[in-house]
Amino acid sequence: MEFEFTKLEGEEFAFRNMKDGEVLAEISWTMLGDVMAVEHTFVSPTLRGQGVAKKLLDRAADYAREHEYKMEPICSYVVTAFERYDEYNDIKA
Repeated sequence: MEFEFTKLEGEEFAFRNMKDGEVLAEISWTMLGDVMAVEHTFVSPTLRGQGVAKKLLDRAADYAREHEYKMEPICSYVVTAFERYDEYNDIKA
């Protein structure tokens, strides 16, 4: 599954998967200096249970590493993932 980097407004950005103009999956954040404050993760009901939220988070985490950013989890999914998986320790704000 491909995720497209999207600039929303101001300092807000997202990775999205869209089909026919509809957002099927999205993780969005606000840049606060060199910290990505991850505020929202959405997965369409048609894609749930397939690990799409984890793939979104992994893509955002790769982006953070590529740009030497840290991530501050705000949305409940990312908070839980940061607690559960050690693979994000290097980018925790």
